[in-house]
Amino acid sequence: MASANSSARFLIVGPQGSGKGTQGVLVAEAFGVPSISTGDVFRENISGGTELGKRVQSIVEAGDLVPDELTCELVRDRLAQSDAAGGFLLDGFPRNRGQVDDLADFLASRGEALDAVIELSVPRDESIARLRQRAIDQGRTDDTEEVIANRLAIYERETAPILDVYRGQGLVVDIDGVGTLDEVTARIFEALAARGLSASHDGGNGAAA
Repeated sequence: MASANSSARFLIVGPQGSGKGTQGVLVAEAFGVPSISTGDVFRENISGGTELGKRVQSIVEAGDLVPDELTCELVRDRLAQSDAAGGFLLDGFPRNRGQVDDLADFLASRGEALDAVIELSVPRDESIARLRQRAIDQGRTDDTEEVIANRLAIYERETAPILDVYRGQGLVVDIDGVGTLDEVTARIFEALAARGLSASHDGGNGAAA
């Protein structure tokens, strides 16, 4: 676990197909903190029948997007749980400037701050190739090239400004996301270690911290 003298509060950001979900879990395990994705938080609250979950479920069933206010409330609730006291890795949040500000305010109210924002950089052609292969492997006929390109366009339009904010704060760790799983994981650990952020143990895949 992250000790009282150090923290591990990370964001992991990257386009669809960058492998951020997999890498995020490995980094979180290595630092002994929970990996938290907004999708998982939504599902946990819905399945748990919480008041927040009921509100999310009604919105999702109506085919609408969960508004920022509710998304931020859910994330704050999750980060306030005891297992996130020593740190966390957020995947899929924040997605826009309003969510960036909300997270900063929440952390500041607890005397905390982010330690690093891990950006997995993958060329658009590589992302499309990976997503097309994943669609074939999973038999997802709805993942057409047009749909994939649209998702990447949304990422580029919505996430670039967020990264600019964090880059201005000196928090962004730019990682080349092209390579084998182990190669990319090793790059992440090396880059974090260079910032004085060393994992207590590896993520279980042989990558050194």
